[in-house]
Amino acid sequence: MTALPTRALGDLTTSAIGFGAMVLSPGVYGEIDDDRALTALRSALDEGATLIDTSDGYGEQGHNERIVGEAVRGRRDEVVIATKFGFRLPEGVEPHPFPVNYSFEQLAVNAEPRHIRGYAQTSLRTLGTDHIDLYYPHFPDPVVPIEETVGAVAELVEEGLVRHLGMSNVTADQLRRAHAVHPVAAVQAQWSMWAPVDTELHATARELGIGVVAWSPLGSGFLTGTVQDVKDDDFRRFIPGFSSGNLKANNDRFAPVREIAAELGLTPSGLALAWLLHQDEHVVPIPGSRTPAHIAENLSAAGTSLSPEILARIDQALDGFVPEGGTSLLG
Repeated sequence: MTALPTRALGDLTTSAIGFGAMVLSPGVYGEIDDDRALTALRSALDEGATLIDTSDGYGEQGHNERIVGEAVRGRRDEVVIATKFGFRLPEGVEPHPFPVNYSFEQLAVNAEPRHIRGYAQTSLRTLGTDHIDLYYPHFPDPVVPIEETVGAVAELVEEGLVRHLGMSNVTADQLRRAHAVHPVAAVQAQWSMWAPVDTELHATARELGIGVVAWSPLGSGFLTGTVQDVKDDDFRRFIPGFSSGNLKANNDRFAPVREIAAELGLTPSGLALAWLLHQDEHVVPIPGSRTPAHIAENLSAAGTSLSPEILARIDQALDGFVPEGGTSLLG
């Protein structure tokens, strides 16, 4: 196993770059079989990723958690498993819808305290482990006070079923309120060159000593510079920024950043991840990939240093990169 630089998420230590496993379930970037998914995960572990991010809502019937559990079997002590709850609703649990900016317009969760122990127990069985290292409500429930949701997770922490509390896709106010109930180790937020983080949320996390786990740090693959179209079985068809006309315009606008990457001998994705790591010493991106070579490339960005001059040039290039169509899920 390769050793990567580490970073702190609250009092939890992980590799500076983790691995987002969502892409390893069918229906995200098209079809994929379990053998390929397991190969990808094991490659991420071998290359030094110690933070593996999943959710009970990725894939059908807990598929993603099952794959993660199988991949880490025999290596559990090497890995920080982060999972999320509230999407995979058992029969009879009422969905609570909320608006999003993608073309399907809304999602639904249920984070009522009375259900959370059941969610955790199901995830523990599916993952094949006796504890979850970092446990997040996937989205704040629009009809349940965040304090009530956090209180239920805090009980699991006290019992040792969960090691650390995380928050995901929350506002700065929700993060502050959650942290007042129980210490929050990490807040997961969309953050990349493609979709900047909410500045108030970021400032609040820094003030409270909470790390930031950046989901979609490669802009759902856009920042690789290789996406020319998306197919019907690709989740990105719901993101307006990936529609045919918008995607071409966005690729054209991103050209100055690609040129900087080429000048430095980096891939566009390597530059995007290195840039993100330079934004905050407590940010941990979780890129996902299905290809071992791409996984190794992504993780190698943890060792890339960018000078102040290069960072200033990147920021200048990004000033002119305003993507056509929506890029952020929540706003």
